[in-house]
Amino acid sequence: QVQLVESGGGLVQAGDSLRLSCAASGRTVSSYAMGWFRQAPGKVREFVGGISWNRLNTYYADSVKVRFTISRDVAKNTVYLQMNSLKPEDTAVYYCAASGLAGAPTRRIEYGYWGQGTQVTVSS
Repeated sequence: QVQLVESGGGLVQAGDSLRLSCAASGRTVSSYAMGWFRQAPGKVREFVGGISWNRLNTYYADSVKVRFTISRDVAKNTVYLQMNSLKPEDTAVYYCAASGLAGAPTRRIEYGYWGQGTQVTVSS
């Protein structure tokens, strides 16, 4: 089993930055692809970005490309989401997820483990 715990969310102003962390426990996630999703009120949960198990590949939704960066620290069993130039439309609960699939999974169904989420609110 894998347990994922997100942290780092909060209330910021437009243009600010935040870094979210996702700490894994239970077993190492070094062989898992890791992803970030978000869900705004009244909307479906959407893919934000992901990183392959070997850290060679990162991939992002068009809406966050260039502004967001995903990284992972294998030694700490932790994945990060650096968010720059935040916009009000980035307001959502952000979820970390782990996938045992190869490649670049982007669909919710491809991720078997989920964190509880952390709230990010961006004011205008």
